[in-house]
Amino acid sequence: MALNATELNAGIASETLTRVLVVDESKMQRKLVIALLKKWGFEIFEADSGKSALEICSRQSIDLVISDWVMPEMSGLDFCEKFRALPRERYGYFILLTSKSEKDDIAKGLDVGADDFLSKPVNSTELRSRIQAGRRVLDMEKQVHAQNAKTTAALAELQRVYEELNKDLLEAEKLQRSLIPESYSQHANVEISNIFKSSGHVGGDLVGHFNIDQDRMGIYSLDVSGHGVSSALLTIRLAGYLSPFNKEQNIAFYKSNSDEFLVKDPAEIARHLNELMLRDMSTELYFTLAYADVNLRTGECAMVQAGHPHPLIFNAHHGITLLGTGGPPIGMIDGMIYETFQHHLVPNDKLLLHSDGLTECEDPDGALLDEDGLSKILMRNAQSNGPELLNDILWDLADHAQGENFGDDVSAIMLEFARDKK
Repeated sequence: MALNATELNAGIASETLTRVLVVDESKMQRKLVIALLKKWGFEIFEADSGKSALEICSRQSIDLVISDWVMPEMSGLDFCEKFRALPRERYGYFILLTSKSEKDDIAKGLDVGADDFLSKPVNSTELRSRIQAGRRVLDMEKQVHAQNAKTTAALAELQRVYEELNKDLLEAEKLQRSLIPESYSQHANVEISNIFKSSGHVGGDLVGHFNIDQDRMGIYSLDVSGHGVSSALLTIRLAGYLSPFNKEQNIAFYKSNSDEFLVKDPAEIARHLNELMLRDMSTELYFTLAYADVNLRTGECAMVQAGHPHPLIFNAHHGITLLGTGGPPIGMIDGMIYETFQHHLVPNDKLLLHSDGLTECEDPDGALLDEDGLSKILMRNAQSNGPELLNDILWDLADHAQGENFGDDVSAIMLEFARDKK
């Protein structure tokens, strides 16, 4: 449908298309095109050659170029190619004026960067349509540019937040590691060693020990469900409940009528922790626990297993024994019943409490190490003791996983009873 005079003369300059450069060696041709453009509200620049047009483009942000194809010194094709090579923040739309109609010529123009073509002599209706098409392209480019700017700003903010979070996680990692006892310590008749390796900055595993009296010690290994910050926060709270520094705070103890600190039965400790989890903590997390009350002089042990891997007795001469029958995790169901079981350590026994990060460590094919695999690792390193043995376990675990980036937290605590000194 043909445009009437009023529609033809209506302004079509826009926020995205304001500055137009007309390039033609013919002054008459330039005047014809410029006269139309001025009616439509554009800011006009003109040049009689590609060279002078490039100088204008280096100084001005040109939105649209209308250039003749055939010009001396520098053709419209050459000018278009150089125009595209200029550093620009925004896209510039390029229309070639031509009498050429061969497909090869059109393809060549597109190859060097022309967006559209306009036949000579210029028809005002066709010119307007070409400019409208250019404006649509520039409008879309502006929208993409604005969206990219928003995306860039959002990514910058995310990076800032990530850096802050990473800094906080590093501090949280330091705090969590401060809850883990020294990797090796000696006590009356026993030696205590531990390993702790989280799968991220922070994890849900915790190991520790505390003195009950001069002849007894409590050692534990626990594993909070899930990973990351929420699990780590719960381990911090649980570390307080099993504090080695304050019997008032440690739920393993209670006061007698004479204000003497007495220790609870292991099953009672698990029951009390289950009650605290369900009564005082609004969380869907739960945890597993292995706890042992060890007489350092006689080797008598009272233990509880609450959903945790079996406590393991390892002796280079007598082999490996798994203890316990499982038991329910802590913090899942109210009123759960836990059982205390007994064991008697003999000289050179090693009592190992560990998280499922060891037995459930996967190889590249998804096969678990399992209890048999852990037993083989222990027997393979039967001559090692203390931290050396635990580090040997880590090395063999990494060999099984074919890398040190385990999919779960790995932790263990080992009590060596009356070990022969070489």
